[in-house]
Amino acid sequence: MNAKTLFEKVWEQHQVVPETADTPAVLYIDLHLVHEVTSPQAFSLLRSLGLKVRRTDRTLATMDHSTPTDPDEVFGRVPIKVESAAKQVKELEKNAREFGVELLGLGSDQRGIVHVIGPEQGATQPGKTIVCGDSHTATHGAFGALAFGIGTTEVGHVLATQCLLQRRPKTLAIEVKGRLAPGVTAKDLILAIIGKIGVSGGTGHVIEYRGEAIEAMSMDERMTICNMSIEAGARAGMIAPDETTFAYLKGRRFAPQGADWDKAVAEWRKLKTDPGARFDRVAEFDASMLEPMITYGTHPGMVVPINGSVPTRVNDPVHDKSLAYMGLTGGEKLAGKPIQVVFVGSCTNARLSDLELAASVMKGRKVAKGVRALIVPGSQQIKREAEARGLDKIFTDAGAEWRESGCSMCLGMNGDLVDKGQYAVSTSNRNFEGRQGIGARTLLASPATAAAAAIAGRITDPREYLQSVAH
Repeated sequence: MNAKTLFEKVWEQHQVVPETADTPAVLYIDLHLVHEVTSPQAFSLLRSLGLKVRRTDRTLATMDHSTPTDPDEVFGRVPIKVESAAKQVKELEKNAREFGVELLGLGSDQRGIVHVIGPEQGATQPGKTIVCGDSHTATHGAFGALAFGIGTTEVGHVLATQCLLQRRPKTLAIEVKGRLAPGVTAKDLILAIIGKIGVSGGTGHVIEYRGEAIEAMSMDERMTICNMSIEAGARAGMIAPDETTFAYLKGRRFAPQGADWDKAVAEWRKLKTDPGARFDRVAEFDASMLEPMITYGTHPGMVVPINGSVPTRVNDPVHDKSLAYMGLTGGEKLAGKPIQVVFVGSCTNARLSDLELAASVMKGRKVAKGVRALIVPGSQQIKREAEARGLDKIFTDAGAEWRESGCSMCLGMNGDLVDKGQYAVSTSNRNFEGRQGIGARTLLASPATAAAAAIAGRITDPREYLQSVAH
C-alpha cells in the first residue's frame, strides 16, 4: 500500500470526481460554516435560481464579523450603530429562516466567531472537509480536518450542491523540534515561521505542522498555529489528531456519542501521515530558540523578536512604503515604543487560555494612562467561562474594556476601530494598511505581549511580567 500524507488521506476520501488537465476535482464538503458578511449574495443566488440548501444538517451559521461587542447593542437595548452591520445581521436572520439553516443569532448563548464556535460545538472533527467564506477557515485544520476559505460564489455553490470545485494543492511539512521556552507562545511560533518562509512561502500548498513542539500543544494553541497558515500563503494548515484532540471533542454537542464515539475515534486514529510518505517540500524549525515576536510592517512576514530592531533594506520600495506607513525607520528598536491601543481577541487568540494568559499579566496592575485596552472573547461560552474564573474582573479592575464576543477590532467592521496614526498591539492575524481603521498602525503579537504593552504603555518583553507572576 502506498504511504500517504494526512492531507492525501482526507482529500482522497472526499474526492467525488478527480481533477483532469482541464477541470478541477469535485470535492464533497462535510461542514459549511456561514456568517453574515459573505453569505447574502450566495443566498440571493439560490433564491433567483429557485434552489434550496442541499444539506441544512451540514450547514451552521453564526453572527461574528459585523456584530457589535457593546452589550446594549447586542441585546437590543439600543439599535446597532453601524448601519451596514445592522443590515447584514438582519439579512442573515432572514436567510437562515427562509432556507432552514441553523443560526446562532445575535442573542444566542452559543454565538461566537465562526472559527471558535465550530470546534467549541464539536462540529469541527478530524477527517472532515470544512469550508467557510472566510480565509481563516484554516483554523479547523488543527483537528486533522481539511479546511479552507472560499469566495462568495463558492459559498453559493456549496449551499446548492454540498460540493466544491478544487485543484489539488501540493504538500509542505513544517517540522518543529524542541519545546517553546517559558513566555513564548504558539502565536510567536507561527509569526516566526511566517517570518522565515515568507507570506508566499506556502502558496499552492497545504501545510502539515509536525514535531515535538506541535504535539505538546493544547488544542487552543494548535488552532492559533493553523489559523495563520493563510498568512504564509498556504491553502490550509493541518495537524494530525491525537489524544489531545479526542479529549477536547468528547461530549461536545455535535461530537459522536456512545458507541459512535468509539467507532469515530478508531477511524480518527488512522488520520496521520504514514511513515515513508513524501511531501513536496519540508521546512524545519527549532522552537527552543524562539523569543516573543512582534510585527513591525504591513504584512505578517515583517516580524522580529520583541527586543530586535526594524530591519534596514536597500532598494526595497515595498519595505520603504511599509515603514513610512508605520512611522518607523530601519535600525529602530521596537521595545520601548509608546502604543495607544491594545486588542486581545480574534479567531487567532480569543480562546479561554488566551484570556487567562493576558489576565495573568494584568492581574493586580493598571492599564497605562492614555492606553485603550479592549478584551473581546471569541464566543459567548468563552465569555461565561472567563467570568466564572473572574477574568473579567481582573481586566476591568486593570482599566480594560470587557466586551461581548465577535471579530471586533480585528478588522473593524463593527465600529471597534483604531484611530489614524495610533499604534495598536493586536492579537489578531493581519496588519495590512487600514485593517483596524484608516491609518491605523497594527503590531501583531501574542496575548502576553499585548497585555504587557497595555500595562507598560509601550512595546515590552512580556517575560518581565510573566516572571513576576511565576514568583
